[in-house]
Amino acid sequence: MKIMANRLDRAFETHASKYKEAALRVLHSGWYILGKEVAFFEEEFASYIDASYSVGLANGLEAIKIAFNLLGVGLGDEVIVQSNAYIACVMGITMNGATPIFVEPDEYYNIDADKIEEAITTKTKAILPVHLYGQSSDMKKIMAIARRHKLYVIEDCAQSHGACQNGKKTGTFGEVGCFSFYPSKNLGAFGDAGAIVTNNRKLATDFKIYRNYGSEKRYYNKIVGSNSRLDEIQASLLRVRLQYLNESNEERMKLCDRYTREIDNHRIILPKVKAGCTSVYHQYVIRAENRTCLVDYLNLKGIGTIIHYPIPPHLSEAYAYLGYAKGNYPIAENYANTVLSLPLYNGMREDEQSYVIEMINNYKG
Repeated sequence: MKIMANRLDRAFETHASKYKEAALRVLHSGWYILGKEVAFFEEEFASYIDASYSVGLANGLEAIKIAFNLLGVGLGDEVIVQSNAYIACVMGITMNGATPIFVEPDEYYNIDADKIEEAITTKTKAILPVHLYGQSSDMKKIMAIARRHKLYVIEDCAQSHGACQNGKKTGTFGEVGCFSFYPSKNLGAFGDAGAIVTNNRKLATDFKIYRNYGSEKRYYNKIVGSNSRLDEIQASLLRVRLQYLNESNEERMKLCDRYTREIDNHRIILPKVKAGCTSVYHQYVIRAENRTCLVDYLNLKGIGTIIHYPIPPHLSEAYAYLGYAKGNYPIAENYANTVLSLPLYNGMREDEQSYVIEMINNYKG
């Protein structure tokens, strides 16, 4: 049996007729940029997240970059972020001239909230918690810290569409929640797409101006903005997918619950969910000390896997100028050397998952 690490075709096929209908509706409309579909999606997504406003953007990186820009976080400022996150969130900081200050992750792969305060300096302007792999960070603690120190909180929700802490959805705790709709996300588009959510009306308006060349009215440019617009076709397709997001999240949670119950191998460390937090399982991430051996074994058995992520941002070539070295963030570095994402996708068959579980349980190292 051959099993891919991820596949998107089955989720499409489940509601193929509705996706085709939505795309054709836009094509026949003759209006392809910033029209009714984007406006409807923004309303529907804000409602789903329980936020007052949503603004569609080109992608998740743009959401983070623009958020820091509009909040005035830039040169000379520091932003606290976890050391094991995907590099895009760090890029959103540095593109504005600010400096990332890394904090180690906890056992749930999110930022260790108990280590944040020791990283705060007079230059600290914001905290960027990343709800990694689908699980909500400990936002109760993070928001308390932010209030004490008068810091902005911008949430990276690229992997946590629908995840909660104590019933409150990610993206609604801080000033801005930043979302990616990259095709592999729980709420995935069929190309690049992103959005922010906020309860701040002025901020939402500023995002809409900034994304459209800094223009609120055509050819009248208030600021130097960018071209970062969610297009009509992607918005129409996201509207379809949003209708089934809870259903698809529940399917992923059921699959991951089975992984947790049935994988039984002392060589494998399984993921955990923090009390009060939920995970919508963007990925099911295990750890293995001899990961290369495990990957090779699973490849021989026809099972695909993905490493999220093999190089922590502080050790990437892109951020060599920050001056970090191996050993500076040992927890993040250990995760980078041991994490492995198992096959997980909507439409995964019972026999496919049974095979993955059987082969992992048979793994001898």
